[in-house]
Amino acid sequence: MSQLEDDDEGSDDTIVAPGLSEKALLATGIRIGTPVKTKTMEKFTARARPDGLHMIDYAVTLKRIDIAGKFIASTGAQNTVVYTSREHGTVAVEKFCELTGALARVGRFMPGTFTNPLYPGHLDAELVVVADPMSDTQAHVEAGTLGVPVIAVCDTDNITDDIDLVIPGNNRGRKAIAAIFWLLARATLTHSGQLAADQPMKYSIEDFETKIDEEEKAEILEERISERRD
Repeated sequence: MSQLEDDDEGSDDTIVAPGLSEKALLATGIRIGTPVKTKTMEKFTARARPDGLHMIDYAVTLKRIDIAGKFIASTGAQNTVVYTSREHGTVAVEKFCELTGALARVGRFMPGTFTNPLYPGHLDAELVVVADPMSDTQAHVEAGTLGVPVIAVCDTDNITDDIDLVIPGNNRGRKAIAAIFWLLARATLTHSGQLAADQPMKYSIEDFETKIDEEEKAEILEERISERRD
């Protein structure tokens, strides 16, 4: 089997969610990790590809997304802050929050957002979700300081010692992060009773995806080639 076939494998007949087959989900790259595998992410990693990229056990990803959705629903989406510092996760976070009622924060995370009540943009969060604990450090550190639980989408190179619930998955790919937050929105709405199990979502995974121009595509490709060389 070729590497391309390996990446695109999955069944059209296996349905992950209404309107989403296993094959379509895997095509987002949701389980493709990085060349680095940390000790804390080892248990979520299935194997390594011939090119050295570690593959995530996406069955665990789906299970953890469901657990996270249940947790958000029980805590209350209105009490949950969802944050990403990376541009490729912006639309995914904003769409998730639009559908669920959670509070979106994107771009730079201002110090004191959680810990300083005098800061004008201060938020009282009962639960925090971050798209990448490596780049979203300020948010999950402040949450941890206050004892607020943190859910994080974690790639194979993340260190997860201070994360309360890990969702293993590709948190660098635009399509992958869109798929993860789409599934998380679905799980949250289902567990909160706002969406039936067989009911389609208002938005598709593509609607959760941050679009980029050709110049950005070239920069991302160059970055990926550099990562593989390292």
